[in-house]
Amino acid sequence: MTREIRAPGSAISRRTLVHGLAVSAGAAVAGASGALAQQGGELGPPSTITTPPRDFGPRGAPTTYFWDPDIIAVDPSFNNLAQPNAPIQRLHTGLLWAEGPAWSSQGRYLLWSDIPNNRQMRWSEDDGRVTVFRFPSNNSNGNSFDFQGRQLSCEHLTRRVVRYEHDGTATVLADNFNGKKLNSPNDVVAHPDGSYWFTDPPYGGQLYEGEPDAPGGPSNAGGKLNPRIGQPAGFVPGRRELPTNCYRIDPGGRIDLVVSEDQVPDPNGLAFSPDYKKLYVASTGKGPGDTGPGGKGDMSVFDVGADNKLTNQKRFSDFMIDGVKCGPDGVRCDVEGNVWCSSNAGRRVGYSGVTIWNPDGKLIGRIRLPEVCGNICFGGPKRNRLFMAASQSLYAVYTATQGAGPG
Repeated sequence: MTREIRAPGSAISRRTLVHGLAVSAGAAVAGASGALAQQGGELGPPSTITTPPRDFGPRGAPTTYFWDPDIIAVDPSFNNLAQPNAPIQRLHTGLLWAEGPAWSSQGRYLLWSDIPNNRQMRWSEDDGRVTVFRFPSNNSNGNSFDFQGRQLSCEHLTRRVVRYEHDGTATVLADNFNGKKLNSPNDVVAHPDGSYWFTDPPYGGQLYEGEPDAPGGPSNAGGKLNPRIGQPAGFVPGRRELPTNCYRIDPGGRIDLVVSEDQVPDPNGLAFSPDYKKLYVASTGKGPGDTGPGGKGDMSVFDVGADNKLTNQKRFSDFMIDGVKCGPDGVRCDVEGNVWCSSNAGRRVGYSGVTIWNPDGKLIGRIRLPEVCGNICFGGPKRNRLFMAASQSLYAVYTATQGAGPG
């Protein structure tokens, strides 16, 4: 006779419990088999491509036995840049669109933008606390720090580049070119000669990340959108007047065009090589109001002359990996000259995150994230930690190299 055992007040029998355990075990084996198939026949920790995918939260299962499964060495040379036994960590989530990470060496904190929420966030290195750093932020996008430790920000709403001084005041570095309003500055980098270089695509000309053009402008041609809604009294909406160019702000304040739209349409992230003899400029997708084909989802590299003129433009990469377009956005170089670039692969799970290239444009490594990555930077006290602003979250991983340049 089979005897069923029930706990007091419980409707679960021993037979039901054993059956449930058997089903769970079968599912676990099936899941392990699926994971095994995706990882090339070697049983390993969960990753972004396993089913179910890994949990990046603090209570998630261990992911690092020696090498994080979502850090991939495409070329053996990447083994010298990746740090063994260092997991990818999700430091914060709950954002709308994370962008523009920048590291303050003096303050030992990471600053980044949450563009639609119109705020800048701060992650403190000492205790891992996340707080709102600046609100409103004028829908800031890219941020950086110059060689004097001053914060630089690209603002979509006000269509300008600003610098925050040590005394707390803000200086407008650029808001027009030849009397015409900028589009929506996106990313900015400092040069040792005291100049600042920035890109000016049109992505801020939309409701979600800034404000549309005044009625009749390219991103509001029908005039049905009201850019003054939600803005303070007296706000005067702008209008797209310029091509999508890259500019240099001279230490004296003069603004020069350095890369035209014909050369790099819809320019986005940019970075100097460690010796400042090369400039990398990413071209992203078609922006609001674009009448032409728009960005190509690739990256160009230029030689930087002693006169600050750019020459010898070359396509650095088309960012096609395994037949998948891993669209570039934010970019940084390490001290060896390798190029680290955020990757937007859309819904292609396992290809969004970060791609790493040697100076010759050869793919050497990848970092997989469960979200589209918008921008990256090196930071930490030793500048050996890669911070990744990815959609709704902030991630970080230690590396075996250091970032070049401040911020």
